Amino acid sequence: MLTLAEKILFALAALASLYAAYRVAERILAIIRRGNGKPDWKAALQRAVPTLVRVAALTPTFRLRPAASLFHAFIAWGFIYYLVVNLGDVLEAYIPNFRFLGMGAVGGVYRFLADLLSVAVLVGMLAMIVRRWILRPATLTAREDVLLHPQARQGIRRDSAIVGGFILLHVGARFLGQTFRIAHEGADAWQPLASVVANLWAGASKTGLLVGEHLAFWFALGAILAFMPYFLYSKHLHLFFAPLNFLLKPQRRSIGELSKLNFDDESIEEFGVTRLEDLGWEQLMDAYACIMCYRCQEVCPAYNTGKVLSPATLEINKRYFLNLEGAKIAAGEQSSQTMLEFAISEEAVWACTACGACIDICPVGNEPMRDILDIRRALVLMENNFPEQLATAFRGMERTTNPWNISPTERMKWAEGLDVPTIDENPEPEILWWVGCAPATDGRAQKTAQAFAKVLKAGGVNYAVLGQNEQCTGDSARRAGNEFLFNELASANVELLNEVAPKRIVTTCPHCLHTLKNEYPAFDGHYQVIHHTQLINELVAVGKLKLKEQSGDGTGKAAVTFHDPCYLSRHNKLVDEPRHSLQSAGVELLEMPRKGMKSFCCGAGGAQMWKEEEHGVERVNANRFKEAQATGAGVLAVGCPFCMTMLNDAGKEANSEMQILDIAEIVAARLQE
Repeated sequence: MLTLAEKILFALAALASLYAAYRVAERILAIIRRGNGKPDWKAALQRAVPTLVRVAALTPTFRLRPAASLFHAFIAWGFIYYLVVNLGDVLEAYIPNFRFLGMGAVGGVYRFLADLLSVAVLVGMLAMIVRRWILRPATLTAREDVLLHPQARQGIRRDSAIVGGFILLHVGARFLGQTFRIAHEGADAWQPLASVVANLWAGASKTGLLVGEHLAFWFALGAILAFMPYFLYSKHLHLFFAPLNFLLKPQRRSIGELSKLNFDDESIEEFGVTRLEDLGWEQLMDAYACIMCYRCQEVCPAYNTGKVLSPATLEINKRYFLNLEGAKIAAGEQSSQTMLEFAISEEAVWACTACGACIDICPVGNEPMRDILDIRRALVLMENNFPEQLATAFRGMERTTNPWNISPTERMKWAEGLDVPTIDENPEPEILWWVGCAPATDGRAQKTAQAFAKVLKAGGVNYAVLGQNEQCTGDSARRAGNEFLFNELASANVELLNEVAPKRIVTTCPHCLHTLKNEYPAFDGHYQVIHHTQLINELVAVGKLKLKEQSGDGTGKAAVTFHDPCYLSRHNKLVDEPRHSLQSAGVELLEMPRKGMKSFCCGAGGAQMWKEEEHGVERVNANRFKEAQATGAGVLAVGCPFCMTMLNDAGKEANSEMQILDIAEIVAARLQE
């Protein structure tokens, strides 16, 4: 189709575009290599098929904003297919009388899909343009009080306009080119949509149609050549880096598992993250994978209650900073500013509840929570800089091995009169019950422990507790950034547990469960750990636990709503088990809108339990409690002592008569005598 001069010009333009893009890509790879660690390519091979399915089906995007996600899918599916279409168009332009994939059934299906997806892309892009520039939802930007790179607030809109214009030009021109071709060569039953538009050119001359085809080719393919170098600076680079994120992210037992710091290596002078280049390679790659969709911000409990934390702007700020200083970082130089100067404020760092919602919802696999916790590590370990309220919890964990500062000699007071065996009394139990600091020391949480002890006795479980030898798992220390304290607690606990060699461990605290199960393996502690609701379900299933099916006053099923703890649902994917326990107890379950993996945080995680909440328009626990009240349930069930404390406090502030009970308490109340 192209003349010889056009073929030469197109080839030269393609080489120039590819060279310019290569130089930018080379810099990006050098930047990522500045990060700590290396990809595990063996893991990538194992993930190849799941990644292909995830990218093709776009499953992560449909978990939020279904309508917008559908229009985005139209664009994405079209662009994936256009990788083939563009190749076919170039071959047809260079080879005389050549039709890509032929004129038979295979070629017909190819043209039909190109026809259909071309229109789908145009419809999807127009819908997204209307959404961004006319409807302008608040979810597509951040509040003015949140730190955002000076160039980003307008830069994202400009970037979206450039990309939107490119897509309309590229796909629109290609579609028009097909209509000119059909008008010139005759109807094509395999291209019904283009054939309809081709009727508009019925009276045009053959010369005019050929000129139209040529212009359409140059606008469609020329747009790619012009856009390619810019593409690597834009947010739409996620087209490449999202699949790489899915393929190459380090293997983790859960989204909340943090890496171990090596305090024995004397060559390491700094711990945590101060500057961009201190991050892991995958955390640097997150900046290039970010689509700037603000979905992580939309589910962030801190942002939703008016705090200045936005996980989205953290990634956006990283990206804009890299666009400006990338060459310096790629060359091995130190970045000019710390993360706290350009990426996230110190107040925002301490507002994070480490709930994992940002990681869970991200459609491209980014992990902003990990950046925040790494920054906390640097603040605590290198600068001794942290909210003063945390000092009390740190001292408690250091001196009495629990953040409540209760003497270990009082750790078994909750069990008085309940005949709870210690490991010394029952050295080979089937189940080791890790009681946890809260149930052992906090007055309200002790009621949960007492109820669970009754359940274990009723179920005839052969169990034991560590008693005075049990100490804090260190979860709060780790999430507060005090990795050295966590290291000491974890090492001591693993030494003790390895000596006990438990067959299985049960705990009523999701934070203990997460730490024992997912983070102690790095300290050579490998255990089978379950939540108490899982054990309750087992006992009910085998008939060892007999429960009444109605409330004690004979009025029928009690209306209960359940709050999913973040470290049970998102971090450990235990969503159905608590509900099965409640159903076994014969309650009527009224679900909150934000439930399961999308549960809203109680506000205690990330060591928030031990400090004052950052300034905002509302407390996190108050926000969650209002949602529970709106269900009309008389009881709010929980499965975590931290959630119990936070939601109890919210209930008192709201002067509510709603009961807050642990699932163990509900089950214990339904035990058949």
